[in-house]
Amino acid sequence: MLTALSIREIVLIDRLDLEFAEGLCVMTGETGAGKSILLDAFSLALGARGDASLVRQGKEQGQVTAIFDLAAGHPALAVLEEGGVDAGEHLILRRVQSSDGRSRAFINDEAVSVQLLRRVGEALVEIHGQHDDRAMTDPATHRKLLDAFAGLSKAATRLARDYQDWNDAQTALSEHMAHIAKVRENADYLTHALEELRSADPKQDEEEALTQRRQLMMHAEKISDDLAEARSALQGEGTMHARLSAALRKLERHPGEAGKLLESVTKSLERVLIEMNEAREQLDRAIAGTEFSADELEQAEERLFSLRALARKHQVPVADLAGLIGKFEAELDALDADERRLAGLRKAAEAAGEAYRANAMALSEKRRAAALRLDEEVMAELAPLKLEKARFVTNIETCDPQEGGPAGLDRVAFWVQTNPGTSAGPMMKLASGGELARFLLALKVVLAARGSAPTLIFDEIDTGVGGATAAAIGERLARLALNLQVVAVTHAPQVAAHAQGHLRISKETIEGGGDDAVATRVSPLDEADRREEIARMLAGQTVTDEARAAAERLMGGQA
Repeated sequence: MLTALSIREIVLIDRLDLEFAEGLCVMTGETGAGKSILLDAFSLALGARGDASLVRQGKEQGQVTAIFDLAAGHPALAVLEEGGVDAGEHLILRRVQSSDGRSRAFINDEAVSVQLLRRVGEALVEIHGQHDDRAMTDPATHRKLLDAFAGLSKAATRLARDYQDWNDAQTALSEHMAHIAKVRENADYLTHALEELRSADPKQDEEEALTQRRQLMMHAEKISDDLAEARSALQGEGTMHARLSAALRKLERHPGEAGKLLESVTKSLERVLIEMNEAREQLDRAIAGTEFSADELEQAEERLFSLRALARKHQVPVADLAGLIGKFEAELDALDADERRLAGLRKAAEAAGEAYRANAMALSEKRRAAALRLDEEVMAELAPLKLEKARFVTNIETCDPQEGGPAGLDRVAFWVQTNPGTSAGPMMKLASGGELARFLLALKVVLAARGSAPTLIFDEIDTGVGGATAAAIGERLARLALNLQVVAVTHAPQVAAHAQGHLRISKETIEGGGDDAVATRVSPLDEADRREEIARMLAGQTVTDEARAAAERLMGGQA
């Protein structure tokens, strides 16, 4: 709740420090004393639009500070956490308005954006007046108020998660379908290419082997002639082999001591002849290897041409063609897996949609039942507020379950019928200023502690009413104040008589400030001063004993 308000150099207010307590506090005073200025200053601390005209004339800047005590779990704490601001023991909102139009915002002496200040302020305080349309024109707000009244806020939050789950499931399905469509475009190509590659059956190092074999076959005749010449050099009469063989036979004929002398020589010759024989055998095999048909060369060249054409087609080296087979097989297998996953995603999206629709329809039914109760309770408050001929209607428009959103299927709006025989319609369009304020008061009484900010400010909602109606307004404000902190600016003594706290707002001349130097002053009233102020409100400029007696009766009736 609001515990203190400090204002410096704002319009007619030079210096003002106020303390607030629980319950109902009223502000009274003559017209023009500065009640609206005080509320404008308070609104500035809550994040309202700043304006250089708010700064007191001749001053460089004005400042407003509001201090709040928050209960654990208050919604404002979540806003502060989101904004990265420590809550602390007390919550201090401060706004500095410069005469050049610039404005600065602070929470617990930490500079913040005006937007964050406004969000925190909206969670702390609601200001309502006869021309106020806040919370009355936005259907989303009406839906939240109905949910708060019916205890459906958690169900609405769960439904929002259901909707997000459904939306996420649909998104996943759509993205996967687009992926499959893209893969399917290439499926025929992949199948054809895979068949072509399988038919070609390329091997890892086949190009190199074919290239070497082709080179060999292209030069085979010359190579064969050279090999034959080498072989001729190793065999036949007169060759080195024949001469060495003859020399070895001659040396082997020497017996005895001569044989021992020649042993190393003969062994060397034997080794040379063995090597020459092996060389001849290798030459024979090489010559045999040069033998091929013209068809074999043609086949090798065709195979190379085919492999290289496939490589150009797929823009890979010939050595990578064999790997493409596995790659294309994997892609086609993946398409089959994607098809199976698509079925699962479609099933998940359908299940999420069914869950959302079932919960949304159940919530819609509960909202309709709660709307009847809300209408009944609000209607019970209207007669004492002199709206006995009016009707309050919670209008609910329910869309097709397929077209629902995160808040469900319902569009909720508070409608009224101000006169019998007329059609009901949106409250803001049909109700006059005074009627709107009283409808709002009736709603707030019914919705007390079920969706309201902890501090409610009512600005002259009793304008244009008196007597029993004003008394009824006072009774309802007092009832609201049992659960919430209520501050009311009022001209009605019947309302003021119900208050626990009373502030009198006046305007006085500042000594030494010139003939036109005035300032707004606010004085807390004790019981005696309250009685005198209520008597003034009853009697006007001159307070009579009769007025004092009437004030005593009013206050006594509220004891």
